[in-house]
Amino acid sequence: MPVAMSHKKTHLPAPCIIESGIIVNKDDIRRLLNDLNRVRYIHTIDGEDQNEGEGWMLEVFSDPNQATLVANDYIYINIESFDYLSLKKSPTGETYFDLTQDTRRLRLIPIKNSDQIPEMTDHLDVAALEEMLTQVLSAKWDVQLDEDNPF
Repeated sequence: MPVAMSHKKTHLPAPCIIESGIIVNKDDIRRLLNDLNRVRYIHTIDGEDQNEGEGWMLEVFSDPNQATLVANDYIYINIESFDYLSLKKSPTGETYFDLTQDTRRLRLIPIKNSDQIPEMTDHLDVAALEEMLTQVLSAKWDVQLDEDNPF
């Protein structure tokens, strides 16, 4: 009696990057950068320093029609502006991120324990914001229900 061969579908495991590597998946890049607060940045083209400074990471997004912006100590990163992210460690053990597109590199170096906090987050309470949003949405649904039932 012939034995049937089973053709198991093989799949590669998801990448696992520990402290260094190249990340091309846009969702992975966004997840890494979303945790950054205050950073030192170095912008180079063809290996030549163009700009450097410090700034607050305000937004990490993906939109092919918008720019990455660095101005007034604020940084808005569009991951569509870059081909990949290199995750590296400095000789002193500090992690940094190189966003690369052709010959342009934007290096982001996290600043730990910064004693400055941007004005817009001085009184930011995430739980309170979530509660307010829930109340607003609940009120909106109540109004919609009232309009559907004119008793």
